[in-house]
Amino acid sequence: MGPQDQPVERNGMTPEDFRAAGHALVDWVADHLAGVRDRPVTPSLAPGELRATLPPAPPTDGEPFADLLADLELLRPGLVEWQHPGWFAYFPTGASYPSVLAEFASAALGQQGMLWATSPATTELEVHVLDWLVELLGLPATWRSDGPGGGVLQHSASDATLTALVAARHRAAPEDAGRAVAYASSQAHSSIEKGARIAGYGHVRTLPVDDVLALRPDALRAAIAEDRAAGLVPTCVVACVGTTGTTAVDPVRAIGEVARAEGVWCHVDAAYAGAAMLLPEVRHHQDGLELVDSYVWNPHKWLGTNFDCSVFHVADRGPLLDALSILPPYLRDEASSDPAAPDLRDWHVPLGRRTRALKLWWVLRSYGTEGLRRILRDHLAWAAWLTEQVEAHPRLELVAPTTFGLVSLAHVDGDDATTAITRALNDSHRVAVTGSVLHVAHLPGEGRAYLRISVGSMLTEFRDVEDLWRRVLDAAG
Repeated sequence: MGPQDQPVERNGMTPEDFRAAGHALVDWVADHLAGVRDRPVTPSLAPGELRATLPPAPPTDGEPFADLLADLELLRPGLVEWQHPGWFAYFPTGASYPSVLAEFASAALGQQGMLWATSPATTELEVHVLDWLVELLGLPATWRSDGPGGGVLQHSASDATLTALVAARHRAAPEDAGRAVAYASSQAHSSIEKGARIAGYGHVRTLPVDDVLALRPDALRAAIAEDRAAGLVPTCVVACVGTTGTTAVDPVRAIGEVARAEGVWCHVDAAYAGAAMLLPEVRHHQDGLELVDSYVWNPHKWLGTNFDCSVFHVADRGPLLDALSILPPYLRDEASSDPAAPDLRDWHVPLGRRTRALKLWWVLRSYGTEGLRRILRDHLAWAAWLTEQVEAHPRLELVAPTTFGLVSLAHVDGDDATTAITRALNDSHRVAVTGSVLHVAHLPGEGRAYLRISVGSMLTEFRDVEDLWRRVLDAAG
């Protein structure tokens, strides 16, 4: 028997090997998540310490899966437990059992959904679930796929914002991007400036905010007039529904009215707070969406759907496709002219597309809309309770209103006392919070240190919020 006749397992496993390995992995993951409460939230490692334990070179011969599974134990001391019930840092990054299982199934199916023809299932499921979200979040009905708009899943809100900036630039001044101007408040996410740089904008204007840290429409109007007078091309304004620093909410309607009057693209960044729009009682924060051109939010933050899963809707898909559709012969397909067979690779920067919609689909179906609403309402109620405790404490104070699930507070004795609270909480490794600095040039407290407490982990219970508060009290003195 020659070499060509030797049996080869190209995947390194037989189907039965794979079945056994899969069961073992699911058991490990289930045990890990079931025991996460008992482990530290953050590791106690020095940089490079974990890497020093890893093999210096890959093996010459393949190793059994049991050895690979043991690597997870090797890595565990270096994990930051983002799913821990004591996770109150940054924003939540959602994960849930149905989402994890859907990610596994998606990887196994190995679909490439760049065209409808390369995976009808990937495309049609994604279009369908994003049409569901139009109704569930109270978005304009014209944003459905059977209207002039539509939706697509992207890697992150940063990618979606970049896509909006590209479409806006193409619509406004494709021949001279250096004159294009993007506008956002001083509290907006850094991805706006970064996206504008990548998209070739010559100018980014950071606009002042009011006393609740929201972008001032009068400042936007004045900046646009000034830039037009200077020969520039006002191109895109980004309104935030829930800024990263304090979850401030920009006045979407007023900003949209200015944008419409001036012919400027209006993009709404609701990366964190968009999930809360499942609750009708908070949708007043996004009043005016019928005036905007694009909208992004992240189910992978606050809706139990693991990273990456970012929802991007446009009011009119025409300008987006004009900006991003390029058709070499190898991407032309007979089905591409059918409205029911959109080629979603034209809706963002990457060509390749995986099946992201399955995990969002399974989360929605597993929890149901009312189940998800109960979770969100609990988080909002617990954040409101924590806010009340801060307001009643003589040595602590809020630095911004609590609009959603983020509480922003500081010690009245100043930055050193505030930073000491943050350090004490994080040094415990039983909870994790984020310290930040509030920069608002025209308001008192410029450069003020503060503490961000974000309530939103899928595993967090009220007892965890109470425990966090006890730790804050101990650290506040």
